[in-house]
Amino acid sequence: MKKNVYSVSQVNSYIKNMFAQDFMMNRIYVKGEVSNCKYHPTGHIYFTLKDDGGSMRAILFAANRKGLAFSMKDGDNVVALGSIAVYERGGTYQLYAKEILLDGAGLLYQRFEALKRELEEMGMFAAEYKQPIPRYVSKVGIVTASTGAAIRDIQNIASRRNPFVQLYLYPALVQGEGAAASIVAGIKALDAFGVDVMIVGRGGGSIEDLWAFNEEAVARAVFECHTPVISAVGHETDVTIVDFVADLRAPTPSAAAELAVYEIRELLGQLNQYQLALDEAAARCITACRERVRYQQQRFALLKPEHRIQEKRQHHAELQMRLEELMEQKLTALRHRLALCAGGLEGVSPLAQLSRGYAFVTDENGSVITDASVLKPQDLLHVQFQKGSVLAGVTQVIREEPKSGQEPAARPGDRKRAPAAKSDVKRNRRIKEEPDGSGDDTR
Repeated sequence: MKKNVYSVSQVNSYIKNMFAQDFMMNRIYVKGEVSNCKYHPTGHIYFTLKDDGGSMRAILFAANRKGLAFSMKDGDNVVALGSIAVYERGGTYQLYAKEILLDGAGLLYQRFEALKRELEEMGMFAAEYKQPIPRYVSKVGIVTASTGAAIRDIQNIASRRNPFVQLYLYPALVQGEGAAASIVAGIKALDAFGVDVMIVGRGGGSIEDLWAFNEEAVARAVFECHTPVISAVGHETDVTIVDFVADLRAPTPSAAAELAVYEIRELLGQLNQYQLALDEAAARCITACRERVRYQQQRFALLKPEHRIQEKRQHHAELQMRLEELMEQKLTALRHRLALCAGGLEGVSPLAQLSRGYAFVTDENGSVITDASVLKPQDLLHVQFQKGSVLAGVTQVIREEPKSGQEPAARPGDRKRAPAAKSDVKRNRRIKEEPDGSGDDTR
């Protein structure tokens, strides 16, 4: 009898094809507890699902991480959606998960996503509605349970960072029946009271424990609050509707306290630095102002009327001295020129000729006599000496013979005589009026 023998690879391939052809195995929900959960550096998550009767290996690839809305860890009861296939190389089958939900939370997640889409479409998550968180506050309102760990963390952080900030707690229910209404009442009460900033939150828990912060009433109360709100619900991986509506989301209540309460020591250090910088700037400004005042004083002193008058007087004195020097130089030049002119006139002056023994002779009509031939006996002459003058009569005319080529002198009747000066005419008139005895004596 001939037997059919198959290799391991053929068997694994055959089993793989059987799983692939099974419609149920291609889309199946598997419920179990997570164990051996490992996050690979590539982004894949390797884990095992188990229950009381058995276990199954599973993997969630990095491309499907969007189907995981929480931080999965060992001990979580989950419902995984995916397909079951054979891994030929190892000869094992495993679940290739595409979406993982916490067991019992599937319906809540659907409600969460539906409310999130609705509020987002209404614009309640828009950035333009976010209020800025004040940097320096004096009153912080807190809406949380009075006995939880969240309020103790907030108190510790706030007292350490700034013991002068006042904390106002509204003890609200944060889970269970009536929690949403209690949180809404706390938000409205602190908003009306008038705090600077408000922290709304609680410690970590399951989605059922945190569900009060996913209620639409709480989201609307946060959105309509006039006071800036910081959400601090659960841990960093916990996300609620309030986180989207709040003005600022803190990963934990402790982080919310750090965001709301400023560090007083850091502020005092900055104030000291500002004080030093202000003192230095003031000192520089005062020094500069003093220099400007000193400069203006010096400038004003130069512009004083007394100073300007003194300058004008000095300038006037300098001009006067300059003018006197120029006048003296001019007078010296004129004196020198006058002396030259006087010397030249001295040489041609009639008086100079008279001083050498010459006389100036005119007839009774004042005509100058330069030729004896024009006279005749009995003519009256006026003879001017250097000192004094006389009237004389002609007794004899001695004529000189003309040289060859020279015309004889004209007779008194042949030419016009130059008009005598008025003084000579008057003098001759006086001579005529004198008695004849004086004329004879002169001759």
